[in-house]
Amino acid sequence: MLDEGGSDEFHRRPDPSAADAATPRVLTILSYVLEKLVARNDQLLVLGRQVAHDNGLMSNGEGGLQRVLGKNFNAFHGVRAPNISIPKYLERLYKYTNCSASCFVVGYVYIDRLGHKYPDSLLVSLNVHRLLVTSVMVASKMLDDAHYNNAFYARVGGVSNAELNKLELELLFLLDFGVNVSARVFESYCQYLEKEMLSNGPTLKIEKSVISSTTSTVDDATEISVEDTDHTSSPSQLLD
Repeated sequence: MLDEGGSDEFHRRPDPSAADAATPRVLTILSYVLEKLVARNDQLLVLGRQVAHDNGLMSNGEGGLQRVLGKNFNAFHGVRAPNISIPKYLERLYKYTNCSASCFVVGYVYIDRLGHKYPDSLLVSLNVHRLLVTSVMVASKMLDDAHYNNAFYARVGGVSNAELNKLELELLFLLDFGVNVSARVFESYCQYLEKEMLSNGPTLKIEKSVISSTTSTVDDATEISVEDTDHTSSPSQLLD
């Protein structure tokens, strides 16, 4: 599953309690920031749909929805929002892919760049999961010496390999292949995320260095589906 240069150590499954204890603080901070943003944009989406409906702009179905959501993130839109929360999804990506904590910050940088470049397109519950798995995967390729391939990320993220390949290309073109993040920009985003968390929650500091740990192997029994809850483990697709 690993690209060349991988180690057999990545195939050993750690003790679950040890993995939970090692969950980086960046996941908590990023979850908080993203959930707040998505909740706000979901409200804007509801209001926009209502205005579009009142003005007769929703009668043409998908075209009317695009007027509300914007068209730039179309490839990442699902039919409905997955039942798995953003915190649980980020934890799953971290647990099984062994990407460094820095990948989540850089992945957020990519998503934020998209938001500034395409301000008319919203990050909402319909697209945030696909954007996250794609952004974190691309970040891991940029930052980590050893990383899993697209097929493994697709399995962890709950999409097909073919779809994730398309999403990766879509993200790269949307960013104009601007995936390099300088140390200065990385530090500024860490400070921003920490400040956002501090303004409404406990004081947490983001891990700035690459985290080294063993990787979990993905069991079919832990695959997540659209209907996933804390008590189900159906081995089907997460995002439709």
